Amino acid sequence: MVEYDISINDKLKIDALDNPKVQRCIDEAAELMKPKNVIVINDEKEDIKRIRKLALESEEEKNLDTEGHTIHFDGWYSNKNHDQARDKKHTATLLPKGQKLSRGLNVVPREEGLREILGYMDGVMKAKTMIVRFFCLGPAHSEFSIPALQITDSSYVAHSEDLLYRTGYEVFLNMEEGEKNDFFYLWHSAGELNERGNTIHLDKRRIYIDPLAYRVFSVNNQYAGNSLGLKKLCLRLAIYKANKEDWLTEHMFIAGYSPKNKDRITYFTGAYPSACGKTSTAMIPGSSVVGDDIAYLRKGKNGELRGVNIESGIFGIIRDVNPEDDPLIYNVLTTPRELIFTNVLINNGKPYWLGMEKQLPEEGENYAGHWKKGNIDENGQEIMPSHPNARYTIRINDLDNADPHLNDPQGVKIDGIFYGGRDSDTTVPVAESLSWEHGVFIGAIIESETTAATLGKTGVRKSCPMANMDFIIIPLGEYLTHHIEFGNNLKHTPRVYATNYFLKDEKGNYLNGILDKKIWVLWAEGRVNEEFDAIKTPIGNLPKYEDLLTLFERELGEEYTKKEYIRQFSIRTSKYLEKFNRMKKIYKDEEGMPQEFWDLMKNQCVQLEMLKEKYGDSISPLEFVKKVYSLQPNVPLA
Repeated sequence: MVEYDISINDKLKIDALDNPKVQRCIDEAAELMKPKNVIVINDEKEDIKRIRKLALESEEEKNLDTEGHTIHFDGWYSNKNHDQARDKKHTATLLPKGQKLSRGLNVVPREEGLREILGYMDGVMKAKTMIVRFFCLGPAHSEFSIPALQITDSSYVAHSEDLLYRTGYEVFLNMEEGEKNDFFYLWHSAGELNERGNTIHLDKRRIYIDPLAYRVFSVNNQYAGNSLGLKKLCLRLAIYKANKEDWLTEHMFIAGYSPKNKDRITYFTGAYPSACGKTSTAMIPGSSVVGDDIAYLRKGKNGELRGVNIESGIFGIIRDVNPEDDPLIYNVLTTPRELIFTNVLINNGKPYWLGMEKQLPEEGENYAGHWKKGNIDENGQEIMPSHPNARYTIRINDLDNADPHLNDPQGVKIDGIFYGGRDSDTTVPVAESLSWEHGVFIGAIIESETTAATLGKTGVRKSCPMANMDFIIIPLGEYLTHHIEFGNNLKHTPRVYATNYFLKDEKGNYLNGILDKKIWVLWAEGRVNEEFDAIKTPIGNLPKYEDLLTLFERELGEEYTKKEYIRQFSIRTSKYLEKFNRMKKIYKDEEGMPQEFWDLMKNQCVQLEMLKEKYGDSISPLEFVKKVYSLQPNVPLA
């Protein structure tokens, strides 16, 4: 029996669960990490308040002037050595011997990885308090729900999870006998801390996912992307679980859209790589937000697709949040409520961040300590006033456009799916897939194009299937095959749409306005509701000019010209063929790819080659109105 200092009240909370696996997880964690004491938090409001109080007492967070607002700083030693972003290099999946994953995913042999990280965690909580938390991924009392046990020594981590996730002690308390082993569990320690309360041993930072035991180990870090196991780390576990149980876990927002003068709301999910429009699509004016990041998707009782947000909060990038472009979020960030800022500049108790459209002070406290304009790090690089990856943590219910079905245990009915990337010269602004299989194909060939602002070199395209590549801890071919089979088993299959907000002309000017995405989204919404016809082409169904003209006038009060339409929706045959050739090279060595993927690739290439020979490098969408084109494999164009 493991001995540790725990109050009678807290011990009774564990005993009441009557769950041997929970007891074992806590005992083994305490025996390994050797905390000074253990506290257990249930769902009571007063109990949860203890966590925020601990965060302030330990100075992991500090109060700001606005009531309820706090600031937390993650570790920073230089612009190249810090704890303010996901550590992809040291985040790995633990795999048994003989198993392998797809391209680009870090893998560590399971036994070797366990020895390493458990070695780092040995005694790591000495003189610290071990906090035991219970959460629920997805709404409680739902087939979507996955209970999760979080063990950490960071009150900041525990407080963040209170804002981001639903309480779960009652879920554990009400587990049936056969359910008591079915939960995720997570061990985290910030490790040894410096005088600022930040992790010292960043060289020993490790984040390991163990899918065989549905658990996560994370040590020597505080940044939420590395330390909050319930977020992207459990996303990996859930993908593994969903693939075995015939449902989907996706890196997607869920939002509802309602056109003007229409008494309806239609829910979509959407997957976009970073900086490709995910948040702005979820938050377009008039949207109703269920979630901004991760969705669980299941087949409903009537054969429809239903989805829930596993979270109840938002851990968002704060850069460029301003009153003009993001009025709803900006209002939340500047009014009293419980929220956490991380790694922004603080001056006289007020937060400042890049792109907030307000003059930033020339000194203050930030992630690097006391900051003055012009400060440089040990490598001579400028220290920014607010970190480019600075964040805010809020509850979704604090947003004025939070959807009333956020916590519905049945989820919401999903009628459409958006996939989007950053593409300057190929993909049209919006196109509807020709079938469910074609929709999976569209998701599989997402690319994100780099910009000079991020990597110093423009035009480099990174493949990011389903905007989920970093988290797919099963072989990619198996993942895509499961998508196809899952969709084909639905009675009411959602329509799938490719979107692209970054198309440019020859001079580098964007062809889309900032608010145009609302029109592309509402055209898709109209298609789902049988309001609009479409033009059939080899790359998908395109909007008709007359329908977009109506939408621009009705929704934005703007004129939309036929010249704009032709420039935006012309099919650039050579560019599409170049894209497909890139995809062939990327996927050629991927084992177990569904045959449907290769059939669609071949068919589209054949038809685009024929069109290119007849019409050249660019074909106006109006040309497709004149003729009907066959889109079946091995059948020539009409």
